[in-house]
Amino acid sequence: MDAIHWLEPISMTNIRSTIPDFPLTIRGIFEHGERIHAASEVATYAGDHMRRASYAQVGERVRRLAAALGKLGIGPGDRVGTFAWNNQEHLEAYFAVPSMGAVLHCINIRLFPEQLIYIVNHAADRLLIVDASLTPLLAKIAGQLTTVERYIVIGEGCGLPRETLRYEDVIASSEPVSAWPDVAENAAAAMCYTSGTTGNPKGVVYSHRSTWLHAAASSMANSIGMTEDDKILPIVPMFHANAWGLPYSGWMCGADFLMPDRYLQAERIARMIASERPTISGAVPTIWNDVLRYVDANGVDISSLRCVVCGGAAVPRSMQEGFLNRHGVRVIQGWGMTETSPLAAVSRPPRGTPKDQEIDWLNKSGRVVAGVELRLMSGEQELAWDGESVGEIEVRGPWVTASYYLEDCPEKFHDGWLRTGDVGVVDAKGFIQITDRAKDVIKSGGEWISSMELENHLIAHPDVLEAVVIGVPDERWDERPLACVVMKPGASATLEQLRDFLAGRVARWWLPERWAFIAEVPKTSVGKLDKKVLRARYAKGEIGEVKVEKPG
Repeated sequence: MDAIHWLEPISMTNIRSTIPDFPLTIRGIFEHGERIHAASEVATYAGDHMRRASYAQVGERVRRLAAALGKLGIGPGDRVGTFAWNNQEHLEAYFAVPSMGAVLHCINIRLFPEQLIYIVNHAADRLLIVDASLTPLLAKIAGQLTTVERYIVIGEGCGLPRETLRYEDVIASSEPVSAWPDVAENAAAAMCYTSGTTGNPKGVVYSHRSTWLHAAASSMANSIGMTEDDKILPIVPMFHANAWGLPYSGWMCGADFLMPDRYLQAERIARMIASERPTISGAVPTIWNDVLRYVDANGVDISSLRCVVCGGAAVPRSMQEGFLNRHGVRVIQGWGMTETSPLAAVSRPPRGTPKDQEIDWLNKSGRVVAGVELRLMSGEQELAWDGESVGEIEVRGPWVTASYYLEDCPEKFHDGWLRTGDVGVVDAKGFIQITDRAKDVIKSGGEWISSMELENHLIAHPDVLEAVVIGVPDERWDERPLACVVMKPGASATLEQLRDFLAGRVARWWLPERWAFIAEVPKTSVGKLDKKVLRARYAKGEIGEVKVEKPG
């Protein structure tokens, strides 16, 4: 018995970990990439050429920027805002600001002036790093940004009041930081504000720990999956939920970066892909729809892309099929929101899926990733993961927010879970299918109609460029769907033909009898369909609807 004494039970109360606590910080991500992947590259498109720098060169500039910010009085906890495109300088701020203990605040350049004023003052940004091309937007409101003490401008051109410094002068005049301050992993590292579709935008603060864990999770093969062999093209703006975490996860893995700067037109993106050969990219569906139309019409080679991440709105199946069948490019859906950092689910097909069935899984909203817990709720009742029960999705996890910055919103949280506002089903494998936003679902005769599903079917029609469906009042049924469509140039399909196209794809009682041709679909600052604008236009009588057929 003495020979196997080590098998005897041991009291767990006497056992302590021999692994010391080690903080998970953005500085740790930065230093790993800077040293281990020093030769990896950050390339920025400048319109007529590419600006290129190695990780080692970027790393030195990060250290110089941090030193300069310290000399300007920025310290732990101070907010530094960025108002910039996706470029090398913005990436440098992504690492310099949190590594020195300050808080990075990426500001949405597409917000209305009133919203910009609100979030800069609400966050109490002390300093703004601004792209020169965007200074006219801030110049109009700079006098109302009460907490901003100075600006650092990237590039040539200015027009901002108060003390203004040139980014390159700031970099050149400072010696690189050699020793970083100790920063607790639970300290604030960055913050983003929601797009403010209802009320004022709400601030979400990310910790160093949550950012580190999110970067690790998104780089796993079961989620986005990336290595130093990849080249990442982050089209999603760096002010939109920190570019979905791609700057941090990509740097952690040592992938090359291809930064598009302000050149986000379909032709520019397609040509960039053809010449620079990125392997991973991410953007909202409207961007990818434009790119697909361009490459279809012009025969551009985009086959280098092995993984395109699409999120922020429902991804049309027809678009996924177009990329896969005509260009060999797999488009996966990512589901999440600013509050989830944002990755919570990714639509990779499960093991053993036949090739001809992959698209069915790719078109799911996503499969919950390791680290995120999810439940499906109807009021206080938790529903089964049976692929049929419809409820609101609630999540929690180490990178899911538990509150908003300086604002109580008890209606957004439920016993420690975040109420996402997304309605859908979950199957036994953990795949989510979002059927609608809670605020967008159409309640007709006591039953739910998914506006999102109607939109996806309509977009599949060859004559339809864009489509949006909203619920409108109905005396008999409470609400009925109004389908608003943007037709492609030269299209000839009638509303009756569009309704017939839907008839074979959805239940008869779902079929809209109210239709309207519109010139364009209004969108939010991050490219989502802005249904509140259409509802307001409808209420004012500005949308000329046509009755095609009454519901049965």
